[in-house]
Amino acid sequence: MSFTWTMQKQLEEVRSVLKEVGEDTLKALLMIDAVQRLGIDYHFHGEIAVVLERLYKKFNMSECHSDLYKLALGFWLLRQEGYYVNVFNNLKDKDGKVQGKISQDIEGLMGLYEASHLSIRGEDILEEMGNFSSQLLNAWNTNDDQSQARIVRNTLGNPHHKSLARFMAKSFLSDFQGTEGWIYGFKELANDFNIVKSVHQKEIRQVSKWWKDLGLAKELKFERNQPLKWYMWPSAVLPHPSLSEQRVELTKPISLVYIIYDIFDVHGTLDELNLFTEDVNRAIEPLPDYMKTCFNALNGITNETSSKWAILCNAFLVEARWSSVGHVPKADVYLKNGIISSGVQMVLVHMFFLLGHGITKRNIDIVDDFPGIISSAATILRLWDDLGSAKDENQEGHDGSYLDCYMKKNPGMSIENARCLLCILFQRHGSSSTSNASFQIHFLHISQRLASMLQ
Repeated sequence: MSFTWTMQKQLEEVRSVLKEVGEDTLKALLMIDAVQRLGIDYHFHGEIAVVLERLYKKFNMSECHSDLYKLALGFWLLRQEGYYVNVFNNLKDKDGKVQGKISQDIEGLMGLYEASHLSIRGEDILEEMGNFSSQLLNAWNTNDDQSQARIVRNTLGNPHHKSLARFMAKSFLSDFQGTEGWIYGFKELANDFNIVKSVHQKEIRQVSKWWKDLGLAKELKFERNQPLKWYMWPSAVLPHPSLSEQRVELTKPISLVYIIYDIFDVHGTLDELNLFTEDVNRAIEPLPDYMKTCFNALNGITNETSSKWAILCNAFLVEARWSSVGHVPKADVYLKNGIISSGVQMVLVHMFFLLGHGITKRNIDIVDDFPGIISSAATILRLWDDLGSAKDENQEGHDGSYLDCYMKKNPGMSIENARCLLCILFQRHGSSSTSNASFQIHFLHISQRLASMLQ
């Protein structure tokens, strides 16, 4: 992507501001938060890393603890970059209760609520702070200060960690409180929408051409013909304009996950599905013509990920067999299979290699181990999809859901209570998707953006 002379000048100006922020902790945090919320942080990875490294070294000092908003903002900016900090126990008094003085700090409570979405399993203090801040913010939401109330509602409804920056940038700018001159430079730089738009339009044309040339739309009359929808996933999780080729290439496996899912869930007979799965596993069995077309398309985009496609189809086949005999599995059995049949593992593995991670034994071992960052994102999709059900897409599938399985084994429980338990499980996996030391931070960010889309 090429930049105009004016934009290049703006880039250098913002870089200079970030480099010269000095020892002003709050100013540094606000700047980093701003470039991330405006979706332009990909320009400044180096500068942001330097500032956060400096902040991390001093973050446990008392200076950062005197301001609740500074404490919360520093926590979530550091945590999402892989720094482990644990500072919120200081918000409790000697009796273990949350200090009453913070209950009137609305800005601080919003920061605390944002920070609570980056907890990891076992961090009870963050869950407690999230509930505490949520209750107070919801109660304050009816305040007469309409401007502040709107910001509170936006924070509660669209926490940063569960939102996509480009879609929330306009709201952030309208809600930004302060007279700092640097925000105007950031705002101007964020107006690169026209350039980014032209890049995406070119990619959409490439995806549409690939889909048309593939011929699946003609051969498979029943499948979802939605190349634009499939492209939206990589465009959201790979926002950097330079990743054009990766967005186009990632759309291809995503589209085939959807197509193969429909074949298994709606259209194929059990005998045909057995043949298809065996062919993906060993590539030897004869297939019906409509399946051959899909199988040939699959062969056209797979290489080091072929074994993962076999695992995905095996999971689809398990669900088809359950459905053919009316079997309702135990909820935990369903979910174990369901996080594979979600297709998320397949998509993230493709993305892992598309981002340039070499095909080494170490990297293959990493993805084969189904690490937490991948399994959590997959679990989130499965639970979220089950909460909404296939009706959202007018599908006629019959692969069941976690809710169905849970209710079958607990017939005395109301559907409302079952949904509440499902939401708790969903939230637990949402918080566990924030950290995994096996991956580079760049891949972690992408996986987190995927989890954000799913929520």
